[in-house]
Amino acid sequence: MVLKKSDLYRSLWKSCDELRGGMDASQYKDYILTLLFVKYVSDKAKVDPNTLVDVPPEASFDAMLAAKGQKDIGERLNKVITKLAEANETLRNVIDLADFNDEEKLGKGKDMQDRLSKLVTIFNDLDFRGSRAEGDDLLGDAYEYLMRHFATESGKSKGQFYTPAEVSRVLAKVVGIGPGTRQDQTVYDPTCGSGSLLLKVAAESPRGITIYGQEKDNGTWALAVMNMVLHGNADADIRKGNTIADPQFTTNDRLRTFNFAVANPPFSDKAWMNGLEQTYNRFEYGRPPAKNGDYAFLLHVLTSLKSAGKAAIILPHGVLFRGGAEATIRRNLLTRGFIQGVIGLPANLFYGTGIPACIVVLDKENATGRAGVFMIDASKGFVKDGPKNRLRSQDIHKIVDVFTRQVEVERYARMVPLAEIADPKNDYNLNIPRYIDSSKPEDLQDLHAHLHGGIPNRDLELLGGYWEAFPLLRGQLFAPNRPGYSDLTIDVEKVQQVVLDTPAFQRFADEARHLGAEWLAAHRERLAGITADTKPGDLIAAIGDDLLARFKPLPLLDEYDIYEQLMSYWHDTMHDDVYLIMNDGWVDAAKPRKTIEDKERKLSETPDLVVGSGRSATKYKMDLIPPALIATRYFAEEQVQLDELTAIAEEKSRALEEYIEEHAVEDGLLADAMDEDRVSRALAAARLRIAKREKSDPDEIDALEHVLGLYDAEAAAKKAVKEAQAQLDLATLKKYGDLTEDHIKTLVLDDKWGAVVVRRVAGEVDALTLDLVARIQELGERYAATVEDLNEELETLEGKVAAHLAAMGVNS
Repeated sequence: MVLKKSDLYRSLWKSCDELRGGMDASQYKDYILTLLFVKYVSDKAKVDPNTLVDVPPEASFDAMLAAKGQKDIGERLNKVITKLAEANETLRNVIDLADFNDEEKLGKGKDMQDRLSKLVTIFNDLDFRGSRAEGDDLLGDAYEYLMRHFATESGKSKGQFYTPAEVSRVLAKVVGIGPGTRQDQTVYDPTCGSGSLLLKVAAESPRGITIYGQEKDNGTWALAVMNMVLHGNADADIRKGNTIADPQFTTNDRLRTFNFAVANPPFSDKAWMNGLEQTYNRFEYGRPPAKNGDYAFLLHVLTSLKSAGKAAIILPHGVLFRGGAEATIRRNLLTRGFIQGVIGLPANLFYGTGIPACIVVLDKENATGRAGVFMIDASKGFVKDGPKNRLRSQDIHKIVDVFTRQVEVERYARMVPLAEIADPKNDYNLNIPRYIDSSKPEDLQDLHAHLHGGIPNRDLELLGGYWEAFPLLRGQLFAPNRPGYSDLTIDVEKVQQVVLDTPAFQRFADEARHLGAEWLAAHRERLAGITADTKPGDLIAAIGDDLLARFKPLPLLDEYDIYEQLMSYWHDTMHDDVYLIMNDGWVDAAKPRKTIEDKERKLSETPDLVVGSGRSATKYKMDLIPPALIATRYFAEEQVQLDELTAIAEEKSRALEEYIEEHAVEDGLLADAMDEDRVSRALAAARLRIAKREKSDPDEIDALEHVLGLYDAEAAAKKAVKEAQAQLDLATLKKYGDLTEDHIKTLVLDDKWGAVVVRRVAGEVDALTLDLVARIQELGERYAATVEDLNEELETLEGKVAAHLAAMGVNS
């Protein structure tokens, strides 16, 4: 039984993080990723004699493991890594940069010995022998998880080595790489960092693509080379050096050209001209300002494209509107049709900066005759994720769909004619808000409605989508007041029920549920066929795209919101489930296992089911099928009885609490049984003995006897619940052993995955309803009282005040 991937990664990060001591995350990553690399190539060499990396026995992870606990472990690890580099020329000065015997970073003596021994132990638990290196395997996900955390922990100045995976996917897709891309086509990243962006691009080309990259930082370059090997792209050409001053891909004093290019260069680099001698004809459309290198990188990318080449580059928004030399360059690029599109992204996405950025899409192939620039304002589509913002699956899909199809979407995307951009009032300024107003319509207060009542029809027209979907609903809720105004014909509190009872709404909700169920039925066979050869990325892409397509024709509901419900569940649960099924098979993945308590790996699991009590208790984890699903399907009567007993126990507890609250007050009948505002059973029993001995107030004795009776009733009810729960848990545990593969598939596909997705779809329908109800209630309450009504109320209150003053003998 393998661990869930999410649990494995969390434990890996927690262990690594706790072991790093005072070392900066940007330094610590070099040690962790080097160990990850050695472990991966060692595991692959055991199962693949033709692996691209030669791993002699003395240069393997097993040799590292043999050094565990040794006083000279740091020196021995360095020797293992050196031998691996010597056996593979391409790994020299790549994997041997981190010094595992550095006392300043790793501690001295026993401190270093323990720290490195624990690290080796952590990585020994990972098994990459079955890793397929196809972007959704154990290694790919583990590497991505670690890199994201290292970038987060490294801070602004040191986190630029990593481009968020979500943004990388957008660039890869909008640049036009896909299933039709040929293996002999090329992609280039002049500022490739750790290579994550290039790898995301490569993942979009199932037939393969030839990779080229350059990185100036020595340590980050080494990470990129290792990253390529780890992900099955050992033949990628990743070179070292300053791209602007010393480009490595040149031919006869000209830049080498590529089919595609992607880049996330340092924003507004003030030192871009350092060492610059040869321009390689990059600045024919204008020379960038000396203190800002944004256009230097953009022009380098443009010059590095073939005549039909395409590129996507991440840049700060300033490139869209800054004047001076940059305005000249921008004008020249636009008039020549090189800029295909601009996509505005949310702020705080990147690890090197918190400012908002944009993606500039370049296209040489269709530059001639280009009549406009396609713009997207995607700045509002994100989710907060710790200290950073993150694009959701729905945000990525929407950006790519809209850009690829060049579909105009109100307040989101439009094709802006070049004539409009060139108009003197815009003067080739590409600032997105000039052309797309993404702000929500202002909620205006209507003074006339406040004075004379009625709800403005203007506000009701903004709810037009609802009236189109439910044609009779507006007439049920509103009646004409006077020209331009309507009255709510029912109490505000009744709006929700009227909406829910509307036949059109019920049909709408039924259709949404039907689409969800229909979608599940269409893919049930595919999901039931998950095996070790399944490609999870392809699986979720196929079923996700189909879900989105099915809901697209349905009015009101945003199909991307529906898609996000599936994708969030995929990331939270389904991905782990699929991984378990692929590795263990359906039957073994469903078997209960004892919880893991591993202090060395900092992994402590919360049990799903406990049998027995005290030290003899056995704790179980059910990774694939939660016990509640077994109970619901096979022990419905027992579960109902348990629920009834639980309700009785809760009622007994509530009665006890209310009785104590009523009488455990100063001078109350239980006052003498209190200790720090608490009446325990022991205190009540002790006080009762004293009260009887002293022949105290009979009412107090009755109260004490009553509270003890309530305590006994509560204890008996809780005991009944505990016994029923124990019996149900034993029956549930036994049932797991009786499940066939067909039973398991029914529980997972129908009761777990399908039920959750359908329920989440229904939740979107409910949310949409609540939005309508809330808006109608808001408008109804806003204009319910006119000025005349308020004046009448004021006069009434003034009269009451005057009467009270007169009664007190005060002249008003």
